[in-house]
Amino acid sequence: MPEAAVLYRVRQPMHARFDHPAARRAASDSLILRLTCEGVSGIGECAPRSYVTGEDTDSVLDALRRTPLERTFALLRGEPPAELLDRTRREGFSKVFGITGGNNLLCLLETAVLDLLGHRMGLSAAELMGGAGPTPDGAPPSAPLPVSQVLDLSITAEEFLATRGPFHFVKIKASDDIERDARSVRAVRAHVGDGVPVMVDANMSWTEATALPHAWRLRDAGADYVEEPLPKGSWAALGALRRRAGLKIMLDESLCTLEDARTAVEARACDAFNVRVAKNGGPLPAARLIGHARRHGIAFQIGVQVAEVGPLINAGRALAFCHRDALTVEAGQSDRFFPEMIVSPRPVVDRRANTLSPAPGYGFGLTLNDAAEPWAVLALAEESGSWRPVAVPRPAVRASL
Repeated sequence: MPEAAVLYRVRQPMHARFDHPAARRAASDSLILRLTCEGVSGIGECAPRSYVTGEDTDSVLDALRRTPLERTFALLRGEPPAELLDRTRREGFSKVFGITGGNNLLCLLETAVLDLLGHRMGLSAAELMGGAGPTPDGAPPSAPLPVSQVLDLSITAEEFLATRGPFHFVKIKASDDIERDARSVRAVRAHVGDGVPVMVDANMSWTEATALPHAWRLRDAGADYVEEPLPKGSWAALGALRRRAGLKIMLDESLCTLEDARTAVEARACDAFNVRVAKNGGPLPAARLIGHARRHGIAFQIGVQVAEVGPLINAGRALAFCHRDALTVEAGQSDRFFPEMIVSPRPVVDRRANTLSPAPGYGFGLTLNDAAEPWAVLALAEESGSWRPVAVPRPAVRASL
């Protein structure tokens, strides 16, 4: 019986650990879904983080098993692809396909369906999402985009500055020591000069009592932004901090849905949104958040989940090329984290210039390779409509702390 869907749970050890105030990560934790319909396949990905959306890979896996996919396959078989894509862009994936659930479940399915439609129709990722948007600098839509660099807690500021340039935008992950963070900001500012924005990502680790003095300390050291300084959804406190801090505020964990965005704008709680494909429910909902930001004079960043392993990487990059007016773009560090990847071709970052170019190919431009197969956990035959376990030997995995 042919397999209409295969689910992979990828917990691949990372070559280098990544640490920040909300989590320490030594392995990926993604779900990859391969959908096949009438001989054409598409692959999607989600990377759930419980401290962001309340989902983890176990909960998304369970939700997928309970999600009927008959309508999905019926639409893929029965509706002209161009009409289906247009309707999905206009009405939203959840409404068109009749699927409800958390943001990561929707992202997993939306990215797989979009990738499949891209391969079927011969469309690039940017074309799938409606084409490249205006380029404020007049650059061609395919011109390379500069990307930010992240100083996390696993590397010293000295090593970071010596090895990670050139710098276009610097994000510094906060520690539990504000003086250490201020020293990092001063070192970065002295190295990059006044023309490069510097942001400290607190990952919800400040309190209302410490937020203002911390913000002033970082402002005086040379920071321009602080990201998600307070516990998630602290709208009134964020608004009060923004009025007095002397720093611009970017929201990340607090910004999961369009309703969150509306609340943030009404509370005057931020100057910028961190838009991430998995967190925000897929590339199309992420694009709608960007539209909301523009309408209200809010800047935005195209961000990533740490340790994305496949389609999420290129979906985020496609989003960036469709919205070139982003404050900054994160490229992730899959090239540093994973000597071997489960997708081909390997997503590329030009580390000499710290820039990205559009991924070639149709859909998100990736296929699963042999390294993915040991991570397969479930398979679905369309005729039966039920998932069955896939028995394959598992690679040894270091625990994700």
